[in-house]
Amino acid sequence: MELDVLIVGAGLAGGSLACALAGSPLRVGMLEARPPRRADGWDARVYAVSPTNVDFLTRIRAWQHLDPSRINRVEAMQVFGDRGGALNFSAYDAGLDALAWILEASPLAVELWETLRRQPNLSLLCPARPNALDVDDDAATVTLDDGRRIRARLVVAADGADSWVRGAAGLPVHTTPYGELGVVANFKCEGAHHDTAFQWFREDGILAWLPLPENRISIVWSTPEAHARELLSLAPDEFCTRVAAAGGNRLGKLELVTPPAGFPLRLMQVPRVVAPRVALIGDAAHAIHPLSGHGINLGFQDARVLADLLNGLPAHRDCGELTTLRRYARARNEEVRLMQGVTHALNRLFRPRNPLLAALRNGGMQVTNRLPVVRSALVRYAAGLI
Repeated sequence: MELDVLIVGAGLAGGSLACALAGSPLRVGMLEARPPRRADGWDARVYAVSPTNVDFLTRIRAWQHLDPSRINRVEAMQVFGDRGGALNFSAYDAGLDALAWILEASPLAVELWETLRRQPNLSLLCPARPNALDVDDDAATVTLDDGRRIRARLVVAADGADSWVRGAAGLPVHTTPYGELGVVANFKCEGAHHDTAFQWFREDGILAWLPLPENRISIVWSTPEAHARELLSLAPDEFCTRVAAAGGNRLGKLELVTPPAGFPLRLMQVPRVVAPRVALIGDAAHAIHPLSGHGINLGFQDARVLADLLNGLPAHRDCGELTTLRRYARARNEEVRLMQGVTHALNRLFRPRNPLLAALRNGGMQVTNRLPVVRSALVRYAAGLI
């Protein structure tokens, strides 16, 4: 099979890139081991999608097909330090409709997949797994485990943090384990969350409560592995009590909706996100601490920038030329490095129990909270607007 662009991985980053190429003359292929499926009940894995990326998903005709009853806007956010520091963010004060929108991962993945199935310039290769990658001057050839060979001018790695394509292309990766798990679960709340997200920087980690429809919340508790294992071993009622108490019982009694799960946290830096005939996007290109909620937003922006670049090429230009791919790498370098640096620094800042450092970090939060201009700028940057 001859293609212009072969995308390996039909997750959110890969799926959104393929959809963004729908109007182009490029011949696009999507390689995926198995199609996404909708979770039974509520999906414990949720994302905070920024306003900029809602615009992107609307542009590729995915957002408007999602069930609005499963999406909740964030109108305010309250952040608490471990020694009395606090920050309060408001969409209204920053001139925004919302700080973010909270939605489950699986309905969005399924919607993108259904859009791809109707895309005239796209060939779906599923189920299929890559087995070998060979690159020459004119194209890259991916050999599948069933012996089929796909030749493409550009191969895009959207196959996750443990990317097969990245390894096959010889692109190095530097990984820093945090020694933490992200514990996730959904709850029904006794009290109303009023479309507010909460985050606590605690001695035992960072706890975030994200508002969901019907007075539900989703949590991410980034905590040392031993504490995470303890939380995951608790009986459901005891786990609910522990999570409610960690948030100061702010929303009253919690009732478990989805069983808790944990996933390891790591900082993953990829010095080079392009190689001859290969480009990385999404988790294949970077991984950050979840305290900022920016992981999926970085992936969507990878897809948008690469799609805009490919869509804007003259017909005679080779979409896999290294000079073209380096333009993509330069365009994404600053934001990715900044978010990795900020989230890593915040994680390190709040981990030590040194009382002098605690006074410094909490005092800094209080000062920032008293400066509306600075606070508004932080909100608008987090929303991807500056």
